Amino acid sequence: MRKTLGACLAVLLAVSPVLAQSVNAVPFDKRLKLAQVGDEDAQLSVAEAYESGSDGADLNPAEAAKFYRLAALQGNVEAQYRLARIVAKGAKGLKQDFATSAKLYQDAASKGNAKAMNALGQLYQNGQGVPADPAKAVEWYRKAADLKLADAQNNLGVMYLNGKGVTRDLAQAFKLFQEASAQGDPWGLNNLGGMYEMGWGVEKDAKKAADYYHQAAAKGNSAAVTNERRLAAASADQ
Repeated sequence: MRKTLGACLAVLLAVSPVLAQSVNAVPFDKRLKLAQVGDEDAQLSVAEAYESGSDGADLNPAEAAKFYRLAALQGNVEAQYRLARIVAKGAKGLKQDFATSAKLYQDAASKGNAKAMNALGQLYQNGQGVPADPAKAVEWYRKAADLKLADAQNNLGVMYLNGKGVTRDLAQAFKLFQEASAQGDPWGLNNLGGMYEMGWGVEKDAKKAADYYHQAAAKGNSAAVTNERRLAAASADQ
């Protein structure tokens, strides 16, 4: 006997699996229990809550680091990156340790985490936990920039602008700032404004400079606020 469309749908609905609930939708106390018994997603979620002091958790970076570590031990690369970030800053009950942070970033970066690549580049640029090495900073910034991370595009652009770890190239710096600003990155927008104001890598254009400064300022970039006001005052005096 041929089933009607309605009957077929009824059968499908009857055997459809129950969709899994997002762990973030579970109350914090229950997530905490899940995290304590080894649930990786719950460990990451609980750590995020402790790090930000939200979603029913007290602000506690040391507890956040503990649960990030548990998730990282299960192979969670995002947790490894976040753990490295906390260790680099230090917190109450957690000593600042750039060397350990660098190792964690290195491992996460080797697994393809773009944010870890960018952070490792910053450590090499500043000589924190690793010997200062502008060329290695450029190498890691480039890897992250190739993965379209706006922060890395901007950081690499600054290296090209200043000729640190790479031959100075204003056109390449401009291109990278453009790529970062296209993603709405405040520093990319501010720095692109600076390139237009100075005529570096592009024809000088005060109007475009003011526009990019304004966009960056609207996103809360304090340097852009200063630049926008300075440029406006200079234009008024002319």
